[in-house]
Amino acid sequence: MNILLISGSMNPDSRSRILVRAAEKALQGMGVETRIIDLKDYPLPLCDGGAAYKDPRVDELSTLIREADAILVGVAVYNYGVNAAIKNLLELTGSAWEEKVVGFLCAAGGHSSYMSVMSFANNLMLDFRCLILPRFVYTTGSDFCGDSVSNPKIQERIRQLAQEAQQLAGYRLSLINQPQRI
Repeated sequence: MNILLISGSMNPDSRSRILVRAAEKALQGMGVETRIIDLKDYPLPLCDGGAAYKDPRVDELSTLIREADAILVGVAVYNYGVNAAIKNLLELTGSAWEEKVVGFLCAAGGHSSYMSVMSFANNLMLDFRCLILPRFVYTTGSDFCGDSVSNPKIQERIRQLAQEAQQLAGYRLSLINQPQRI
């Protein structure tokens, strides 16, 4: 099983990146193969509906997304929504997301944006038939100390999200690999 973790923040001190690393550690503890894509390392063009799709980084990221059995997305929350870099990634890689198991790790400035990923999740569900894990990890600054998650409740939610991603992706793979009966 291969679970892709995407860190979508461009901030060098990103808390969503800390969440992605914590999820990677939890998954590796379960024996799951992981890979992190940090969008700050992939300067993508803005989606223009044309030439941007030909960028070689778009092809590379599309392949990594397509090959993943599940995806956990670390997002920064700005203005009650996921950050623009993640939205741009989805616009550029669209169909690579089809039928993926997807979960969210959110870093926000306050408690009022807890539904911030819903528009993005709806796009994934409706446009690409993704299975969205209903257990989001939502954090604020008080859940961190330096470059780690300090809140034990958040640490447990990260572990639960990782476990659910692994279980649902495994179940989905078992269904795909079953012989078809007519």
